[in-house]
Amino acid sequence: MAKHAHHDDCTNPEHHVHDARGYLRAVEAACTERGIRLTPLRAQVLGLIADAGKPVKAYDLLDSMKLANGSSAPPTVYRALEFLLEQGFIHRLASVNAFVGCHHPQEPHSVPFLICDGCHSAIELEDERITRLLDAQAKALGFHPRAQTLEVHGLCATCSAA
Repeated sequence: MAKHAHHDDCTNPEHHVHDARGYLRAVEAACTERGIRLTPLRAQVLGLIADAGKPVKAYDLLDSMKLANGSSAPPTVYRALEFLLEQGFIHRLASVNAFVGCHHPQEPHSVPFLICDGCHSAIELEDERITRLLDAQAKALGFHPRAQTLEVHGLCATCSAA
């Protein structure tokens, strides 16, 4: 998977919609490169997140797993989520306590999200200037950031127009 170009045009920050199948292929490739195993359970959890197309809560994942598998022990699903988070394949949106797939699972990065309070969609902005600015501000204060997830709430264009 080619590295994704990031734009510096502040009037049009880049974002796009997930291609669920392409996303799963990218995660599989990243697992192969890193020498880690994408178990069937991890792949199933990842597939449910990818297919949702918007942030999905852990209990919704559990319900989907129960429908598909008969019953799935919660700790198993939570371990799969932890693995996917650690590897950077998904993001956790703390403000809505939900998980969303990462647009670039093969490369570590920090991401600002625009979260719609109407339809609950999450747009992953792909604008490195925001990450660089926050990182520089933190370092200027002697703070050494390990991770960034910026969550901005409001209404998407569709909900605003309704």
